[in-house]
Amino acid sequence: MYILVINPGSTSTKLAIYNNRTQLICRTYSHNEAELGPYSNILEQKQFRKEIILRMLHEHGFRTKDMDLFVGRGGLVRYLESGVYRINDAYLHDASVGLNGEHASNLGAILAWELAKDADKENMAYTVDPVVVDECDPIAKISGMPEISRVGAFHALNQKAVAHRYAIQVEKPYASLNLIVAHLGGGISVGAHRDGRIVDVNSALGGDGPFSPERVGRLPCLALLKLCFSGEYTYDALKKKLIGEGGVFGYLGTKDIRDVEQLISDGNQKALEVLEAMAYQVAKEIASCAAVLAGRVDAIILTGGVAWSGRVINDIRKRISFITPEIIVYPGEDELFALVDGALSAIEGRRELLEY
Repeated sequence: MYILVINPGSTSTKLAIYNNRTQLICRTYSHNEAELGPYSNILEQKQFRKEIILRMLHEHGFRTKDMDLFVGRGGLVRYLESGVYRINDAYLHDASVGLNGEHASNLGAILAWELAKDADKENMAYTVDPVVVDECDPIAKISGMPEISRVGAFHALNQKAVAHRYAIQVEKPYASLNLIVAHLGGGISVGAHRDGRIVDVNSALGGDGPFSPERVGRLPCLALLKLCFSGEYTYDALKKKLIGEGGVFGYLGTKDIRDVEQLISDGNQKALEVLEAMAYQVAKEIASCAAVLAGRVDAIILTGGVAWSGRVINDIRKRISFITPEIIVYPGEDELFALVDGALSAIEGRRELLEY
């Protein structure tokens, strides 16, 4: 079975072709400001990205109709249960209008469905664990302000993928384990997994949790409120500062942890303090998830691109080892394979195929 996988990011489009679970082709196409500048919103980029996909298929001797299954990353649609979803009209509408916000991931399933339709296979367009998965306990959603709920977007796809990976590794059902998973990437999300559900997690895209390479994380409310009404920022400018130019970048002017480690090697004390502070906040968030799980934690899993940094991992480990000795590191992420594996699991009958 040939599978086309589509994972759009804010400045890139990641594509892959699989034969069942074997990857045949993987390409990442980076997009600069000159390419994306003419488009006023994410949806307008649809044809631009579709042409990239068609070109990739052609360059490798494939046609759209050669694909048997089309899987796209899920976006900011309505909050929903974790699972594998067949893309339908309701999903397409909510992704197109950006029901819970505008993000490049909204295009993933839209493009998968359009290409499947072109191949007369629109029933074979799926998405897996969108960023708006909501399995949180009701108590976890109460923020302290009735107008705001503690629900938001996070790295559901990779969180679930590494949790299942660990369960397979220890030969136990995922639903029988209490896990804490920390995804350390451009954004950082830390989730408490209980009974096969992520019962509490910070909103990595919504300004909650630890600061990250490019996001500010949780801030003192009144100080932020004062900044909002200072007259110095428009809404868009401040939003960009919070979730694109904050965190490590705000302090050091780089989002690349390798650059930060080089600065530290060169004797830059500020770089050392900032990186240690990020690890400190991650450790605090992990410890709070341990409280959610009443201290019964089978394993803590550290994953994402930042998990390649031995310095960061060691700084986190020394603060959380009292929770459990089982601290597992799965550096990097493989969202493309997670999409494929989830979709195939539904086809094989191991996971339920859900309707949005």
